[in-house]
Amino acid sequence: MTTNTAAPAEPGNRRILLVEDEKTIAGVVRDYLLKAGFQVDTAEDGFTALELAASRQPDLVILDRMLPGLDGVEVCRRLRQSMSVPVIMVTALGTEDDRILGLEMGADDYVTKPFSPRELVLRVKSVLRRSIKEFTPEPPVEVAGLELDPASRTVTHRGVPLALTVREFDLLAFLMRRPNQVFSREELIKAVWGWDFGDLSTVTVHVRRLREKIEANPTKPELLKTVWGVGYRFDTKEAASASAGPEAVYAETEGDHGRQ
Repeated sequence: MTTNTAAPAEPGNRRILLVEDEKTIAGVVRDYLLKAGFQVDTAEDGFTALELAASRQPDLVILDRMLPGLDGVEVCRRLRQSMSVPVIMVTALGTEDDRILGLEMGADDYVTKPFSPRELVLRVKSVLRRSIKEFTPEPPVEVAGLELDPASRTVTHRGVPLALTVREFDLLAFLMRRPNQVFSREELIKAVWGWDFGDLSTVTVHVRRLREKIEANPTKPELLKTVWGVGYRFDTKEAASASAGPEAVYAETEGDHGRQ
């Protein structure tokens, strides 16, 4: 385990935990992060990563999928049980199922090897911009029993706090502020993730994870609806009860990774 600090630290400097067992890759990524003004802690295995996360309280974790001792998916799962730190998963396995598994364990973003260190730094900045409180946040919004406060980045459902990842929070905030409007996955990945292009299954997985947290029955959603062939729509309770007409609205199933 090593710790490095960029000097001089740039305004808004944040602490990154880089978990990577390939020393060459770790060294290159660390140097790019330092040059960008971040503080960087590094770990080469999953158990050390969890210890460092608990002691150093990083602002973001870059987590390799394949690690000795404890793999990245399990590390991500355990991190999600103890803290809400944003996680970017790095994977050498390019299959859709592998990427979806990382997202389902709570990763906010992922990068596939080989990757550009410069692109990774941009992804880090993008995730951090959305996870750090702004000085002038948007006002709170309350819809259908959900209360979302951008200033504290908290969401409650009928008074009960919800544990959301950074991307889940951003997706829910975007949709709650635009109730009853339909958005395609392409539109959501650009508006919420800030990507001009990307794997659309990322949106599908986050929608499913949100449903598990906000719906009474995630398999028959009343709030976050799939509009067949178009995309997704956030309904108020009133709109949901009124939408039982001929419009084709369907809930996703577990096998809908590649569909709307």
